[in-house]
Amino acid sequence: MPSKVDTAILDALGLDPSTSKMVSHGGSGFASSFKLTGTSTKDGKDRSYFIKTGTGEAANIMFEGEHASLNAIHATVPSFCPKSHAHGALSPAHPNTHFLATDFLDLHSSSSGSSSSTTHGTGLSLAAKLAKLHTTPAPPPPGFTRPMFGFPVPTCCGATQQDNTFTDSWPAFFADSRLRHVLRQGIRENGPDRELEDAVETVASKVVPRLLGSETLRGGVVPVVVHGDLWSGNHGRGRIDGGAVEEVVYDPAAVYGHSEYELGIMRMFGGFGEAFWSEYGGLVERAEPRGEWEDRVKLYELYHHLNHFALFGGGYRGGAMGIMKRLISKYGA
Repeated sequence: MPSKVDTAILDALGLDPSTSKMVSHGGSGFASSFKLTGTSTKDGKDRSYFIKTGTGEAANIMFEGEHASLNAIHATVPSFCPKSHAHGALSPAHPNTHFLATDFLDLHSSSSGSSSSTTHGTGLSLAAKLAKLHTTPAPPPPGFTRPMFGFPVPTCCGATQQDNTFTDSWPAFFADSRLRHVLRQGIRENGPDRELEDAVETVASKVVPRLLGSETLRGGVVPVVVHGDLWSGNHGRGRIDGGAVEEVVYDPAAVYGHSEYELGIMRMFGGFGEAFWSEYGGLVERAEPRGEWEDRVKLYELYHHLNHFALFGGGYRGGAMGIMKRLISKYGA
């Protein structure tokens, strides 16, 4: 059934209340989601938006991060994801409730499938769009004169709030703001675990500098916009704001980071076929030393095992420990 549209959303988007309605659309484990239609008070044109709502400060942080993440990706590759138009608190009639408003993305326009080249929309494949994102230097953040590692606001990977404090060192950022940070979250949720804690510290203090440090990675790391949570469930094909069918991504947890960081979760869960990896590999040159590329991707995959351990406990600990033991045996001396 149509829902009455909150005045805060109407004001933020400039919609006529008399023509605006929301209906439930899709689903989310962390928020309620809707399709909003209405007429713009600025130009009289009909508009469609995707709306998420959620309660509490966690929802506020999540929506702020998703808003900034979508727009960081959209600014680099406009056809790659919906643009976010607004986020904030609902009216006092809905206390402690927050919203996010983006372009409407119709994922039913075409089934999710192959990520190889396509003639739809811009004609760019998933690999080509991701390559463009991963080869475009990130902008200097506000208050800085050069690109940095981090992100202007916190983001959430699942329900985990990520520390995106800016730093000029990628190894330091990954060790402190990803591995050590998510370990603390895992310990809070699952209790002390000396073996896991010692292994993470060894990886953070020894393996990360060895694999990601400037003395190893020739040319260093140039920060680019990374989606940050690009598993196959956050990719599909559809129409953004009524446009042509495109390869699209959504639900990002962006960071200005190493492009290879993106590949960890993509390899962890699979769903990206051989055609994708072949095309992407021809567009984005692997950092030197190329012979350590697989280990770097495994190191980045480790973060997501630790995050899933923090979120869900159980078997993800074993996956994290397996990766760490292998990396420590090679690089932890």
